[in-house]
Amino acid sequence: MSYDSNEALKLDSQLCFPLYAASRKIIGAYTPLLKPLGITYTQYIVFMVLWEQDGITVGELGAKLRLDSGTLTPVLKKMESKGYVERKRSHDDERIVNIYLTEKGAEKKEEARDIPLKMGGCFSLEEKEVKELKIILYKILNRE
Repeated sequence: MSYDSNEALKLDSQLCFPLYAASRKIIGAYTPLLKPLGITYTQYIVFMVLWEQDGITVGELGAKLRLDSGTLTPVLKKMESKGYVERKRSHDDERIVNIYLTEKGAEKKEEARDIPLKMGGCFSLEEKEVKELKIILYKILNRE
């Protein structure tokens, strides 16, 4: 099989484009569900991590979400200004900042409870296809 640079440069030949476009479509589908809660998609995924593990460090949070501090810090500052989280420096090492949910932030979990179920109906994928897609995507994400 020969390499054709013209064919390789076509948009339809790229893996990156359908991944990018699908990501935008999925995040766009979350928007009307998150709007009544007054939060963005990025804030939502921060909440999901904190509902699972409150008091995580900013570094651990960034690693889980695959976000750099330049992206994460403004999101956390906004969430703090809304009263959803508190940032506290570690007593052992002041360079380390932990993120804690406030009562108001913890209450958002109940408001968001139905979002995954509502999102499940947004795309015509069978449960098996969703599982297979997640395996493939995590395989891509975890490849270093």
